[in-house]
Amino acid sequence: MTFSLARRLRAGETVHTGWCGLPYPIVAETIAREGFVAVTVDQQHGLWDTAATLTGIAAIRQGGAAPIVRIPVNSFATVSRALDFGAEGIIAPMINTQADARAYASFAKFPPIGERSWGPHRATTLAGIPDQKVYLREANDLTVTFAMIETRTALDNVEAIARTPGIDALFLGPSDLSIALSNGANVDPMASEVDREIDRITTAATKAGKIMGAYCHSAERAMALAKRGVRFLAVGSDMGFLRAGAAAALKVLKG
Repeated sequence: MTFSLARRLRAGETVHTGWCGLPYPIVAETIAREGFVAVTVDQQHGLWDTAATLTGIAAIRQGGAAPIVRIPVNSFATVSRALDFGAEGIIAPMINTQADARAYASFAKFPPIGERSWGPHRATTLAGIPDQKVYLREANDLTVTFAMIETRTALDNVEAIARTPGIDALFLGPSDLSIALSNGANVDPMASEVDREIDRITTAATKAGKIMGAYCHSAERAMALAKRGVRFLAVGSDMGFLRAGAAAALKVLKG
């Protein structure tokens, strides 16, 4: 299986990714096999360590999907490591300034765009790219960098972040943005203040020729945002899927 995420996005597809906080590769693989074309491993708020991430990336690819990793805040060294493991996309939280975006891109992209260090041996094996020179030549286009916009500062700098070389996409973090916009008074990813900023972020992405992405708590929200130009949509989470399934079963049992 060759890299598919960047190709799908360049072709104009709307891409849905499953979201995994539980550090179990079999869960990530199962979500992939159910039909998600991408699955995201969450190292920021999820429970994934390095060993689980390494195995999880391979499991997701085995399930037929593109593996994506959300790294911890400012853990840019993790970017190149996840890409070496075979991740096709990286989601970086709290990208607040163009300087943040440049630092992020420097670890994600090879020269002349960035300064990513060489060592993608697992990635080339999983992707079936035996010639490492081919990977070097194509990796900057094969891997997708998502910069999360989730603070007032990020909103103020959103156009500069979007036009930063090596940043391929913007990604709305609705919960943190709701906290920021309410000055810490509320956490509500569906807040009207957040909703008003979506078009602003999407416009910045479109103006820079970049992709717009967002985290969505439900499939219904993902469908609504797709109509507004969001083309990369994280839908729900493994914990959410488990809870919904358990709740549905109990509802039947209790009549």
